[in-house]
Amino acid sequence: MAIEKLSARRRMQERIEERLEDFSSARQRMRERIEDLSIAKLVPSVLTLLGLCCGATAIRFALSADWNWSVAAIVAAMVFDMLDGRAARMFGADTRFGAQLDSLVDLVSFGVAPAVIVYLWSLERMGIAGWVSALLFCACSAIRLARFNIQSVAARDEGATKANPYFTGLPMPAAAFLCVLPMMLSFQLGDGLVRTSGFTSAIIVLAAALMVSRLPTPSIKYMHLPRNLRVAAFAAFCIFVALLINWPWPTLTGGFVLYAASIPVTLLRHVRNRSDDEPAETD
Repeated sequence: MAIEKLSARRRMQERIEERLEDFSSARQRMRERIEDLSIAKLVPSVLTLLGLCCGATAIRFALSADWNWSVAAIVAAMVFDMLDGRAARMFGADTRFGAQLDSLVDLVSFGVAPAVIVYLWSLERMGIAGWVSALLFCACSAIRLARFNIQSVAARDEGATKANPYFTGLPMPAAAFLCVLPMMLSFQLGDGLVRTSGFTSAIIVLAAALMVSRLPTPSIKYMHLPRNLRVAAFAAFCIFVALLINWPWPTLTGGFVLYAASIPVTLLRHVRNRSDDEPAETD
């Protein structure tokens, strides 16, 4: 009888301990969820969604034929696209959810929005051919993102790294900038040639082709800047901001021209690095 009472007490004690362990684990999970919902970790997603709002607002301005503000909204989306990645690394919130959200937002802000804007601005005069050009840009944007998502997870040969600071194909923000570049030129030089349907269609098709190409393009994220040049780089950045405030369209155009000029240099360096690596692999 005494043995049965003792075993019953032990079973009761084990049940109580199990309940306490379940309670403590549930409490730990609740604490982790609260930490995951901290404001710091929500900042990157908020910046990403602000970029989406800028892309959608650009379409709204285009429907009202407010072309300056439409292009400015696309540029603002590019700024938020740069900030959300830096914020994610700063706050340790670089998650798969954030990566997928960023891809969806990029498709809207840098794929659909620029195509619709340029179509309403110039390509509409071409009729079906102009709409096909806009659809081609949208389709290549989706292909670019799908290829990036698959290869960055599987082989990681698409995304830039410290060892290989190059993107494969033109990044979507740069392609969107190239797409609206004729509009920026028209703000400075007048409509003239840059607003003709043929010129605009050629530019948007070129941007679409560069996105899905295997062309190596530079990644600013992994560019190494020597320590002795950091002060000069900071001074150049301050000058760039001052020029951007006073003359936004010429400054943005000049910045993109410098970026485009760096692509052939990047291609030569990439080919040289691959040629140097092949003998080592053979040995």
